[in-house]
This record gives sequence, C-alpha cells and structure tokens, in this order.
Amino acid sequence: MLRIAIVDDHQIVRAGFREMLADELDFEFAFEAATGEEALAGLRAHETDVLLLDLSLPGQSGVDVLRAARQRHDRLRVLVLSGFPEERYALSMIRNGADGYLCKDCTREELVGAIRTVAQGRRYLSPRTAELLARELTGETSAAPHEKLSDRELQVFLRLARGESVSDIGGALHLSVKTISTYRSRLLEKLGVASNAELATYALRHGLILE
Repeated sequence: MLRIAIVDDHQIVRAGFREMLADELDFEFAFEAATGEEALAGLRAHETDVLLLDLSLPGQSGVDVLRAARQRHDRLRVLVLSGFPEERYALSMIRNGADGYLCKDCTREELVGAIRTVAQGRRYLSPRTAELLARELTGETSAAPHEKLSDRELQVFLRLARGESVSDIGGALHLSVKTISTYRSRLLEKLGVASNAELATYALRHGLILE
C-alpha cells in the first residue's frame, strides 16, 4: 500500500484530493494536515510514503515543511500541489528537494500518475515544468534570481517579503538574529534590491506571495 498524506489549509481541497484518489485500491491515507506544524507532527507519528504538500500554509510554509522533511525523513517523497503556476515555483521547488510539482487544477489522471512516479523514486515533471527546464538548459531563458536561491535562502526571503522581522524569523527557524541578518544581506545582493520593501515588491511582481 502507498501511504499518502495531504497537507493543505483548505478542508475542501483536502476532501477533493481524497475523493480523486479514493478509487485507487493500493492507496491509503496516513493523515491530513492544515498547517506546517501539523504536517511535521503527522510525519513523526505516521509512516508516510508520499506527502502532497501545498506551499501556502499558515505558520510554517510549505517551503519550511519541505526543508524539514528532507532533513528528517530520508525515504519520504514530496509532491508539491500548488495553486501557483509552474512558472512561479516549480523549478525552485525541484532544485530544493521536491520530487515533483503539480498545479491544483490537475486532472485525476495527472495526480495519480504523479504520485506513482514519485513513489517509484523518480522525479515528476509536468509537461509545462519540463518545457521550462528544457528552455533554461538550451539557453532560451535564464533562471530568475529567486530560482537560484537555496532552500534556506528561499525560506528567509519569503518570510521577509511577508513582513516578518529578523528576530521573528530567527525564532521560527531556530537561528540567531545575526545569521538571519546575514541571509538578508545575501538576499538583497542576489535579488538586486536594497530593502525589505523592495524584497516584498519583488515577491509580488513574480507572483511568489499573494497581495
């Protein structure tokens, strides 16, 4: 049996995914969670093969959960199911350890296929993600600056862009204020901006956070 967990802050979305997967006789649901904290607690309490993970979560974000899951659960496969189109996050999530990326408006067949692909230890690339990757590799397009950030840099960037303070971020990520300040300086340089306000503007412009 494939043990699947669903992490999304909307109950109706979780119910929809359960319904889409109900006919797969070799699937069983390990747990579901509405927050990043609940997701990590669920992973500690339940054997899970594939985690279906939304990025926009209250508290710890999907990026936070992805990083923690990669550090603590070696055999877990993570399929990001996001409301953001592939252009926004897909390549960045794949680079930072996700096994696949799929938009929430996917068909049942696409979802089942993606789950089975990552469960077999392979990466799942939707046609659009594969196209983006191919265009980048052939030089048709270059990766946006945020797509080159490490998972920790991306964590700090998104929290700064949402208006969290350096001290609050340090507390949430269990890092010193000095370390977060170093990440902030590095982000300003890598993204070519000069302030937290410009970080937020960059994130909004690229559709990485919602207004």
